Amino acid sequence: MIIGCCFQIHNELGPGFLEKIYANALKIKLNEAGLSFQAEKEFEVIFQNVNIGKFRCDLFVENKVIVELKSVTGFQPKLFQSQLLSYLKASKVKTGLLINFGNTSCEVKRLSI
Repeated sequence: MIIGCCFQIHNELGPGFLEKIYANALKIKLNEAGLSFQAEKEFEVIFQNVNIGKFRCDLFVENKVIVELKSVTGFQPKLFQSQLLSYLKASKVKTGLLINFGNTSCEVKRLSI
């Protein structure tokens, strides 16, 4: 359902906007789809039982999927996937979606741990 919402947004808006525009559109589509979400949900990073900091994901959907949005033209750097995998490990969330709105077609990469 999340991926379908992203494709609808990309079909309507096309590439070229900042990530924030796509995030705002996705919030509307997720609401329409009846999916619960938190925007910029904060997670703690624990290292050797010590809280060493926090990170924020773009969207946390249905308390089970971290969604990271990008708007990058051309090849997606591997760094984006590494970032999402680190988010999944730190949060103990099993599934993440990396969505890139920057190219002529919407690119979706599903990652899990």
